Amino acid sequence: MKLMTGNSNLPLAKAVADYLEIAVTDASVRRFADEEVFVEIHENVRGEDVFVLQSTGYPANDNLMELLICIDALRRASAKRITAVIPYFGYARQDRKSGSRTPISAKLVANLITQAGANRVLSIDLHAGQIQGFFDIPTDNLFAAPVMSADIIARYGSKNLMVVSPDVGGVVRARALAKRLDNAPLAIVDKRRERAGESEVMNIIGDVEGRFCILIDDIVDSAGTLCNAAAALKAAGAEGVIAYCTHGVLSGGAVARVEGSALTELVITDTIGSHEVVRDAPHIRHLTIAPLLGEAIRRIADESSVSSLFD
Repeated sequence: MKLMTGNSNLPLAKAVADYLEIAVTDASVRRFADEEVFVEIHENVRGEDVFVLQSTGYPANDNLMELLICIDALRRASAKRITAVIPYFGYARQDRKSGSRTPISAKLVANLITQAGANRVLSIDLHAGQIQGFFDIPTDNLFAAPVMSADIIARYGSKNLMVVSPDVGGVVRARALAKRLDNAPLAIVDKRRERAGESEVMNIIGDVEGRFCILIDDIVDSAGTLCNAAAALKAAGAEGVIAYCTHGVLSGGAVARVEGSALTELVITDTIGSHEVVRDAPHIRHLTIAPLLGEAIRRIADESSVSSLFD
């Protein structure tokens, strides 16, 4: 087994390698003067089971090209099996036609990864579960819920907990987390805009009075929905509000928005490499998913069960 990485999330790759007690494969992933990606593998990978760890977050297109070229280099170097380990699968929000004459980019990216030569895909909390069906190769979708639930129990287990989905589409995810927290009660934020140009109206489905609310989502990008939901929960009498999100995209003014919101804390995992502003934010905390990812990689290499990780 070998673990190779691009430049998208080097700290996570190193942490996974440490968990597996192996070294990251010696390779160069660099740019020519015109920003073309060039990959060179400096050790023998013939007949090896190789895992390429690369998130496709910002800059999404550069990181995607690195992934594709790494896979192609390994295929041409006669690797036995190539698994694309994509902790954060970019383009996942484009999983359907959102309007006339629009693409389904998640399917296009799946095709590119398959055609490049990947034999298997491993990801964490895909934005839409059906994206697994976009691939014509085996695809494992891991869940960060076990890591999050353990952290919630350790830090907030004594509080009167309630799990909250920030929108109707995230109810399944919220219910799964609530089940891990001794069947904690569930609430939903119903978000709607009465007419174009008017602000959203937040209606809380469920009684949050006196509850310590845990907002759960897979991606936090602009953080607008989370911050508005936190304000609505506090207005409805919640004791406190924290948010757990797997993928901390946090683009634009998201960090400032979180810092000025009703959120006590935003907890994100390290599926995406964080820039300095995110790392230094006092109300944003990181959880590592390296042990979860490393254990899944070990089980795939050993041909043992991955789904039993979540039993």
